Amino acid sequence: QVRLAESGGGLVQAGGSLRLSCAASERTFRSYTMGWFRQTPEKGREFVAVISGNGERTYYRESVKGRFTISRDNAKNTMYLQMNSLKPEDTAVYYCAAGPSGTTTPVTYDYWGQGTQVTVSS
Repeated sequence: QVRLAESGGGLVQAGGSLRLSCAASERTFRSYTMGWFRQTPEKGREFVAVISGNGERTYYRESVKGRFTISRDNAKNTMYLQMNSLKPEDTAVYYCAAGPSGTTTPVTYDYWGQGTQVTVSS
């Protein structure tokens, strides 16, 4: 059982930055592909970014490319999402997830955090 805990959300003005963190309880953290998803009532849960276990491969949804950066520190069992040039449409609850393989589909992830709210004001 992998426990995940997100932190770093908050309220920021458009154009600002936030860094989300996802701390994992499992010492085999490096064996998991990790993903970030976000959820709103209007759009449901959508993929944001994914990173391979060794951190060498990443993939982003088109709308965040060039603004968001996913990374991980396996020595600290922690994953990050650096979000720059934030837009009001980035407002959502952000979740981190762990799974055996990297996809953009939520159902392929086995473990989820509780979520952290990101609100971008215009």
